[in-house]
Amino acid sequence: MNQIRTRRIVVKVGTSTLTYDNGRVNLRRVEQLCKVLSDLHNSGKQVILVSSGAIGIGVGKLKLKERPSETRYKQALAAVGQCELMFLYDKLFGEYNNSVAQILLTKSVVTNEHSRQNVMNTFETLLEMGIIPIVNENDTVAIDELVGSNFGDNDNLSAIVADLVGADLLVILTDIDGLYSSDPRQNPDAVRLDVVEHIDDHIREIAGGSGSNRGTGGMATKITAATAATEAGIDCCVMSGETPERLYDLMEGKPTGTLFLAVEGTK
Repeated sequence: MNQIRTRRIVVKVGTSTLTYDNGRVNLRRVEQLCKVLSDLHNSGKQVILVSSGAIGIGVGKLKLKERPSETRYKQALAAVGQCELMFLYDKLFGEYNNSVAQILLTKSVVTNEHSRQNVMNTFETLLEMGIIPIVNENDTVAIDELVGSNFGDNDNLSAIVADLVGADLLVILTDIDGLYSSDPRQNPDAVRLDVVEHIDDHIREIAGGSGSNRGTGGMATKITAATAATEAGIDCCVMSGETPERLYDLMEGKPTGTLFLAVEGTK
């Protein structure tokens, strides 16, 4: 792969990357993620972080044995967890002299022409001021993600944000290091696809599967997000979030995860 030339990057991180199996925050990984994103920001790149994890971190903070199934409890946990999540981001990014801002979105906001433009203006102003926007769905008032709506998944939200801000690259950090020819957990001979030039039915078929017990997504939702991004003229990389420093490899054009190439002529 050639070195990726990007100025504006959207990075999406999932609950399974941010937390341990018991729901408590993986401080080492979150700190490393903030350090790498701060460094990319310091190098002149504009970074937008789309972060899941509010409900998962709420579960861990309240020491619950499992994630509740009832929507009202999920909303309450999202309210608790979002405070903890932003406290962590503000503290960790602040250690590298970078300021962050919280943006909570709902479907109605990005589909209404007037409010959509207001959101775009907010993003542009924050980036102009050198501030790193941190985005999540507003789970305390919008239940799309909580009840399994396609829009509600943060993988798809990250593609919407990438389009809103005119990003050059969308990076989805997850618990698997890309798209494989078949499920690597079941087939030891599965091969990772380094580059996908076109997302077709075969690609969607081999994605399959659902997410972890801590999140709502899976590889299938990442393919949906990659499709939306590439059709908007944005390259999309799905890669492991276990080692955030691999983002440097991606920027240098080294094979990292699976890179879905933007559809030519769309941007």
